[in-house]
Amino acid sequence: MFDRLLPEIVNDVISASGSVPVVIEGIEHTYDTSASLPEISYHNSHELLYLRDGRIDAVINGETISLDKGKILIIRPLVKHKLTIKSRKADMFNLYFGFVHDVKDLGSSASVEANTGVRNNSAGPSVMIPGSMAQIPLENFLQFADLGITEDNEMARQPFFLVNGSEKKEISILAEQIVDEKAGDKYAKEFMIHTLTVELMIHLSRAMRNEWEENLRVKNGKARELVKIARQYMDENFEQGITVAEAAQYVFLSQGYFTRAFKDELGISPMNYLMKKRIEKACELLENNEIKVSSIAVQSGFSSPQRFNVAFRKLMGKTPMEYRKEHMK
Repeated sequence: MFDRLLPEIVNDVISASGSVPVVIEGIEHTYDTSASLPEISYHNSHELLYLRDGRIDAVINGETISLDKGKILIIRPLVKHKLTIKSRKADMFNLYFGFVHDVKDLGSSASVEANTGVRNNSAGPSVMIPGSMAQIPLENFLQFADLGITEDNEMARQPFFLVNGSEKKEISILAEQIVDEKAGDKYAKEFMIHTLTVELMIHLSRAMRNEWEENLRVKNGKARELVKIARQYMDENFEQGITVAEAAQYVFLSQGYFTRAFKDELGISPMNYLMKKRIEKACELLENNEIKVSSIAVQSGFSSPQRFNVAFRKLMGKTPMEYRKEHMK
């Protein structure tokens, strides 16, 4: 059953996102201060470094990032970096992953190695990586999670990403599960690895969004700019029945953060703003006695005449028909 089900699921993911994640290799390391580490490392895949214990310094593109127990670092492909052990011992593991467009590129490390690809660069995974994998950005897949991470935002241009917040624990647990699954020989092993990897990427995208929104809290001007863009989008599309969630997604924000930022900036919630725009449009249309009320509901962006009637009465204190009769008088 799984042999038939897996290709169907993978095809669904690829058709939805244009790419699918695949774990290339997971490597566990225990270093001490006497260990000889490579002077410079870089690889064609993405690298997830999870520090189980100890302290290390990672120098990435000339910037030093200090890591201690529990920290998770994502390093993008072809980014040069160097690790230095700062404690007596350091226990870490590295998960190398990439994204493919074609189902034939999926499979175990052995099948990936058999493909004609490019040998990974210094201190990376020991398998061959398909050339089609190396150039696919992380953000291309994260759009599948529908969480607003795209190449247009600042996160996409950073050479590394330090995972913080509530998603850190989930990511570390999933990474450990993937390593254990690859080392074993359980039934439907590859199916489980792909499932865990998709889940890992979704948690990673949430962590990236949280970081993006945290940056906006510091950069109030940026948040103000995004609210302005969203407001214009709402003004131009409220008649199409758009939701607050869609407006938030348009500017790459979660609905909760967008609602707070919008209300702080304009003094009204985005839901009430949309409702106000729709009722104003409805009042304009009600002045034309030849347009049916049910048609006005649709033209104003309401999903049904019933919702229109309830919203109109709540905001205007009267029904649409009562408003029309008063206007006609």
